Amino acid sequence: MQCRDVSELASIAPDVSLAPGVRVSAFVNLYGCEIGQDSRIGAFVEVQRGASIGSRCKISSHSFVCTGVVIEDEVFIGHGVVFINDRHPRATRPDGAAQEEGDWQLERTWVRRGATVGSGAIIMCGVEIGAGAMVGAGALVTHDVPPGAVVAGHPARVRRIEYVAREGSVARD
Repeated sequence: MQCRDVSELASIAPDVSLAPGVRVSAFVNLYGCEIGQDSRIGAFVEVQRGASIGSRCKISSHSFVCTGVVIEDEVFIGHGVVFINDRHPRATRPDGAAQEEGDWQLERTWVRRGATVGSGAIIMCGVEIGAGAMVGAGALVTHDVPPGAVVAGHPARVRRIEYVAREGSVARD
């Protein structure tokens, strides 16, 4: 669903940078992030402060893009994809006080140009998904994914390397 007046159906903070042509569906939560030209954001997506989404991307419904995630141009993110940015999450400090921003270590994640992340995938922090790579639905990505690789499983493992040309032809190694 493309919203004509997203102010009533989505929460978009004033510090969000939306490039021309961005389409935002209903029930989206965006704050402190950047979204590139002609990208599409599906329903029930959250994009946190400090995250960046490139141009001509599609972020499907129910996905979570947290602080520290950089998604380059022409990336497809399937339904219900979850990115993680903290390897050792805790609600409180050792003294029982609530954790604050300085109490944890952010680990950045990159999804390079033209990559695809299938529905239900979980992307651990500190990894890079290479250009043109494909992460299978439901995969748990715990290590870097080489450019052009197809990965699947728990944890995700390389199944094959393929290069997808701009014209759509596929060459396999």
